[in-house]
Amino acid sequence: MELIKNRSEILFLYDVRDSNPNGDPVDENKPRIDEETGINLVTDVRLKRTIRDYWKNFKQQEIFIQEIEYEPGKIQDAKMRGLDFYLDETGQKITKKASDSPTLIKDTIIKNVLEKCLDVRLFGVTMPLDKDSVTFTGPVQFKMGRSLHRVNLEYIKGTGAFAAAEGKGQKTFREEYFLSYSLIGFYGIINENAATTQKMNVTESDVSMLLEGIWNGTKNLISRSKVGQNPRLLLRIVYNEQNYHIGELDKMVKIHSKKAEEEIRSYDDYVLDVTNLVESLRLNGSKIHHVEYAVDPNIKFVSHEQDIIFKDIITPYNPKILDF
Repeated sequence: MELIKNRSEILFLYDVRDSNPNGDPVDENKPRIDEETGINLVTDVRLKRTIRDYWKNFKQQEIFIQEIEYEPGKIQDAKMRGLDFYLDETGQKITKKASDSPTLIKDTIIKNVLEKCLDVRLFGVTMPLDKDSVTFTGPVQFKMGRSLHRVNLEYIKGTGAFAAAEGKGQKTFREEYFLSYSLIGFYGIINENAATTQKMNVTESDVSMLLEGIWNGTKNLISRSKVGQNPRLLLRIVYNEQNYHIGELDKMVKIHSKKAEEEIRSYDDYVLDVTNLVESLRLNGSKIHHVEYAVDPNIKFVSHEQDIIFKDIITPYNPKILDF
């Protein structure tokens, strides 16, 4: 398979309606909001979890970072998870013996983890071993996701179906926080140097699986707090000039609405202005190998250069090449 040779940038926009895209466990699981600006924040960890869950549940990929019970009620730590990849040449797990060379154990685990675990090849990992640890810096890195507008936080309280305790007539209460609407933008970069120098052997097939996981994984977040999330735009810029990228793609898109930002409740309430993004692509055209993108048909775009605006309807993920 072809290894990645060129640097890539990623822009991903998705929205949520009446849901909690990323609760803060130390703050009553409220959606994360910058109190100064009213902007909704979503961690890169949340996005990576979305992608990992899709790979594991829908594509049957081996995922290193996951909760695995080795006994009822007991979950593996990272060191135990690493030993799952102490395998012989036939792929059978080896029972570690005191006489085994620590170097052999380490080298065997590293080789198998990199070969088998898509999330390690792309996102990296810190893996503790017996008397050592190994760290791989993933070539794929995302900034914190941020909404393109101020958001409205809602709070509701209700009753549960069961009594508060045995013999009690009063039902339990539940309370939750959610956002009326949030259009969230993530910016990411795929660093070809990180993949090469660490011999992670990241392929174009791996990157395709990443993009599919971003798009389809978001569509398949169907839990009580996550239902109502939809991917709207996914853009990948692949460069032909070494060690070069435009940067800050997420700052090149804006929304225009006749409503106050906190009053936005749907994609029908705004248009997405990609003028700065399109102009930047034009200016850097000689350094760009190609641009691939997916877009939801419900999003309305505006740009000064209407001839290369995103028009194709692509769902589920099936990228098109942007001709500019």
